[in-house]
Amino acid sequence: MKRTFNLADLFEIVVDTVPDRLALVSGSVRHTYRDLEARTNRLAHALQARGLKAGDHVGLQLYNGHQYFESMLALLKIRCVPININYRYVTEELAYLYDNADLKGLFFEAELSGQVHPALSAAPACHLLIHGGEGDPGGIDASSYESVLAEGSPERDFGPRSGQDLWIIYTGGTTGMPRGVMWEHENLLFAGLQGGRPGDDPLETPEQLSEFILQGAPFTMHTAAPLIHGSAQFSSFIGMFTGGKSVLVPGASFIPEETARLLGDEGVTTVNLVGDAMGRPLAETFLTGDYKAPELFVVSSAGAVLSETVKQRLGEAFPDAMIMNNFGSSEAGHAGLAITDAGGQPKFFMLPGRTKILSEDGRECAVGEQGKIAHCGHLPLGYYKDEEKTAATFKLIDGIRYVLPGDAGILEEDGTVTLLGRGSVCINTGGEKVFPEEVEEGLKAHEAIFDAVVVGLADDRWGQRVTALIQLRDSMHISEEDVIAHARSKVAGYKCPKQVFFVERVPRHATGKPDYKTAQRRAGELAGE
Repeated sequence: MKRTFNLADLFEIVVDTVPDRLALVSGSVRHTYRDLEARTNRLAHALQARGLKAGDHVGLQLYNGHQYFESMLALLKIRCVPININYRYVTEELAYLYDNADLKGLFFEAELSGQVHPALSAAPACHLLIHGGEGDPGGIDASSYESVLAEGSPERDFGPRSGQDLWIIYTGGTTGMPRGVMWEHENLLFAGLQGGRPGDDPLETPEQLSEFILQGAPFTMHTAAPLIHGSAQFSSFIGMFTGGKSVLVPGASFIPEETARLLGDEGVTTVNLVGDAMGRPLAETFLTGDYKAPELFVVSSAGAVLSETVKQRLGEAFPDAMIMNNFGSSEAGHAGLAITDAGGQPKFFMLPGRTKILSEDGRECAVGEQGKIAHCGHLPLGYYKDEEKTAATFKLIDGIRYVLPGDAGILEEDGTVTLLGRGSVCINTGGEKVFPEEVEEGLKAHEAIFDAVVVGLADDRWGQRVTALIQLRDSMHISEEDVIAHARSKVAGYKCPKQVFFVERVPRHATGKPDYKTAQRRAGELAGE
C-alpha cells in the first residue's frame, strides 16, 4: 500500500523499521513499537466495530498517559479526527466544546464524570463513550478503555489514508472561547513536526523516514506538558519519528520530583515544559536533590516563555543542555526559537521565508517598526465552523496566504524579532498600549516573585489601569511598593502596575498558559469591582 504523509502512515513506518525499540514509557507501562502497534490496531478495529467512521470527531479528555497516546494513534489509523479537550473545564465549558466540535465519540477520565455527564446533553450525536482511569463513570453509559481495546484485532488491515486527513487542535481559550484549528496531516508535519526530521532537511517522501531512523540518533523525549496542549502532542510525534522513546508521567499534575527522576532513569535527551510554571520547580528540585541527567541536551518550553531568571536556574541545573523557548501557536505550528536579551526582553529567530512583520495595511514593516507577526507556508485550513474568525486571521496578501495569530513584534537590525505579546490581551492605559507578557517577564525577575499575571481593569482616568496578580515564593515577603519599584527598573513607567494583589496561586490553564479571563475576574473582585 502506498504510504502518504499521513501521521498514522508515518507511525507504521517507524514500527516496521524498529519494532523492538522501546516506544512508550508511562509509569509501569513500557511498550515497544511492536506492542504499541498491536494495542492501537486493537483499539482502532474496536472503534470501527462500534460505529466510528472516517472523518468522525472524537474527544480526548484524558490525563497524560499511555491511554491518551494509544487513543490518538488509533483514531488516526481509522482516519478519525482527534479533538483535544481540557480536563480542567467545568460543565458549561465542556458543553460548549462538545457541541462546537460535533463529537461522535469521547474518551474521558472516569473521575471527571461529574462534569462530563451533564455536558453530554449538548452532544446528542456522541454515541460512543469510553472511560479511562480508575473508578466508576458516575452513571454514564460508558465502556472501560481496556474492555473496548480487547475486542479488536491486532492486525494492520486498514484502508488507504491521505495526507489531507484532518487533525483539529482546539486553542487554549486564553482570551475567549476555544476554537478548533483544522490542520491537514501533511501541512502539520511540515509546519509543526519539523518535517519529520528534526535538525535536518524535511522528508521528501514518506519512505525516507525509515532511512533517517536507521542513520540518526533516537530521541528520548519526556513530554512534561499536558497532551491536551497541541505543542505537547507535536513534541511526542517528533520524538517518535526519530524511532525514539516517549516518556510520560501518568496523571493530571506536573510532579517535578518525578520528572527529575525520569531524566536520569530513562536517559531523557529532551524535556518539554510549559514556561516558568514547570521550569522553576524543576530547576529547584533538581538543584536541591540527588538527581542526574547525563543524556539531557535540550530543555525546551512551548506555550509560555521561560523568563530569564528561570532560564538561568535551569542552566545551573543542566549546564550541558540547551535551554530554549519555542515560538509558535496552534494556528502556525513551529515558527522559531526564542531567546531573551540582556535586558530580559524576549526575542526570536524567524524561520527563513516563513515569518514576516506586517503593518495593518499588509505592508512589510521596516526595522524598528511595530507590526503583526505573520506566517506563511504550510498552514491550517482555518477555524472549524468559524468563517468570520478564519477570514480575520488568515489573509491573502500579494498572492501569499498568511496567518496572523495576533502576536505583535518589532523587527530588529540583527534579524531577530522582539516579541510584544498578543494584541487580544493588550492593555490600553492613557492611550498607551501595554502588553502583559512584557510586564510579567520583568516582574518575575524579582527573586521573591514565583509567578505573575498582568491584566487591565477599568479606570475613569486611564481607561484601563495595569494590575498585577503576584504569587510569592514560599517564605518570602515583599510589599506592593516593592513590586512597583522593581517593575520601574524593568519597564517604562506607564507599563508599571498601578495596583498589585498577592494571591495564593496565579490563574493558569492546564497547559501552563496564563488564564487571563479568570485573572481579570479575580483582580476585579479583589479591587472591589
